[in-house]
Amino acid sequence: MKDRSNTAPAGSSAQRPSNFNLPNVLTSLRIIFVPAFAWLVLTSQGDNNGWQWAAFSMFALLMLTDKLDGDIARKRGLITEFGKIADPIADKALMITSLVCLNLIDMLPWWITVVIVVRELGITFWRMVQLRRGRVIPASKGGKLKTALQTLAVGLYLLPLPGWMDIPCLLLMLAAVVVTVVTGVQYIIDERKAN
Repeated sequence: MKDRSNTAPAGSSAQRPSNFNLPNVLTSLRIIFVPAFAWLVLTSQGDNNGWQWAAFSMFALLMLTDKLDGDIARKRGLITEFGKIADPIADKALMITSLVCLNLIDMLPWWITVVIVVRELGITFWRMVQLRRGRVIPASKGGKLKTALQTLAVGLYLLPLPGWMDIPCLLLMLAAVVVTVVTGVQYIIDERKAN
């Protein structure tokens, strides 16, 4: 989940871009399709190959829009206040929905979701407070690793994999949990050192 709070490229117009632009449309679509994705996961019940593939495909497409909207916004100077707020909401909505749905179909322990959700919402709220104070907290390299691990782990859980993959999937998810917690703590430590 990228940071779209960077300033527009040098030489760009001082005029603010319209909120109605391609990156914001992609972000909005990601939010709109979260319920449809949840329906696919819950319908699959973790034991129907067709529905599982459909859920995985939608998850992959929605995650692709997550990368595209940030890349386009930065490249074309289309960074907006709406995008700064909606993008992290879309990211967290998709990931939290994924985890909760996996809990509901008994494919993932609840404690994993609780730990990840508390960290994600806590850091997102903290970053938004800092943004209102005029301080931009960019995504760290650890944060990007965290996102990659969460995405890969959820993606594997969504796929109709053979039983012997249960342990590797769980280990990857546990690695995502560890990195999620460590990077959350690191954000706070780095911020306090900067003050």
